[in-house]
Amino acid sequence: MPELPEVETTRRGIRAALRGRTLAEFVLRDRRLRWPVDPALERELPGQRVRDVGRRAKYLLIGLDRGTLIAHLGMSGSLRVLPAGTSWLKHDHYELRLDSGRGLRFNDPRRFGSLHWVTGDPLEHPLLAGLGPEPLERGFDGACLADRSRGRRVAVKQFLLDQHTVVGVGNIYASEALFRAGIHPRRAAGRVSRARYDGLARSVREVLEEAIRVGGTTLRDYVSADGTPGYFRQQLFVYERAGQPCRRCGTVIRRLAQGQRSTYFCPHCQT
Repeated sequence: MPELPEVETTRRGIRAALRGRTLAEFVLRDRRLRWPVDPALERELPGQRVRDVGRRAKYLLIGLDRGTLIAHLGMSGSLRVLPAGTSWLKHDHYELRLDSGRGLRFNDPRRFGSLHWVTGDPLEHPLLAGLGPEPLERGFDGACLADRSRGRRVAVKQFLLDQHTVVGVGNIYASEALFRAGIHPRRAAGRVSRARYDGLARSVREVLEEAIRVGGTTLRDYVSADGTPGYFRQQLFVYERAGQPCRRCGTVIRRLAQGQRSTYFCPHCQT
């Protein structure tokens, strides 16, 4: 599933093509996404100018003259900027056609992505309201994590994946950040010291920033707005490396299941 680095990479890739352009047409080829796309957008969107392209958590916010499109990539989705007249692929679902002649097209084989139109404050939409802090912005630090973890018995890995704790970290980057911070993924969140949370907050920020610099992580489906994969997979220390030696100490990396997701860790480096 695309996480914060992949969504941020997409945002940066499409912003230059969209910002300041006018929507000439909205083509809805298949409205059957996670939630049905409103067909009225084919009448509502044309003629509006793109003010900017932002991001909140794993959602892209395409600001127009009279409202905001909230787009989510789902589990296997991608948004690509394509030349006019590009042939439709089997899993292409919609396209924002621009006055420049190019189009922003959404492809999603599993159809878990979504597209919503709001005319008020997008941050008050039910999908965004109540989310935790952004890990790359001021305000996210060890004190923030320690405060939210008080009395929590949930495993620190699950705590980190909770979008009310911090947004966008995701399974891959949680495993990698916990490894860098030396924290065992099964340790109870309420039993992690403030000093170790300081280190974990730094590790989360470092992992995400490094992933963004190389375009995110491609394991299966993800590609950026220009169709290129993310290259952070080559820098992973533990994720999907079960049975291989730890790159730091040589101990065999282990895998365990947490919340129906795979967690990877080094039993020597993480306590």
